[in-house]
Amino acid sequence: MDMLLEGAIAFMLIAGGIFAFIGSLGLTHLKDFYMRLHGPSKTTTLGVGCTLIGSLIFFSLENGPVVQELLITVFAFITAPVSAHMLAKSALHHKLKPDPRTRGNPQELERDRPKHTVEEAPQGDSPLP
Repeated sequence: MDMLLEGAIAFMLIAGGIFAFIGSLGLTHLKDFYMRLHGPSKTTTLGVGCTLIGSLIFFSLENGPVVQELLITVFAFITAPVSAHMLAKSALHHKLKPDPRTRGNPQELERDRPKHTVEEAPQGDSPLP
C-alpha cells in the first residue's frame, strides 16, 4: 500500500514539474502579451496544483488529514484564471497591440462586426439597442 501511495506522490510531483516547465517555456517563448498570458494561467496553475496534491498526499500519510494544501490548491485554481481574465481585459481596454500573426484579433473583430443583425435590429421607438 505504501508503495502505491509513493508512486502516486511521485507521479503528481513529476506531472507538476512538467506542467510548470511547459508554462514557463510558454511565458518566455510566445510572441505577444495575449499569447504569453496562457502559459501562467493554464499550465503553471496545473503544475502548482499537481505539486500541492502530491504534498497533500505525503503529509496526510504522516500526520493525518492536512487541509492547508487543499485550501491553497483551491485558492490557486480559483484566483489564477480570474487574474488572467482581468489582465486580458485590461490589455484590451488599453488597446495593447497583438502580434500580427495572432488569429482572431479582437479590435478588428469589433470594428468589422455589424452593429445589429436583422434579427436583433431595434423595433419602433424602443430605447434599447
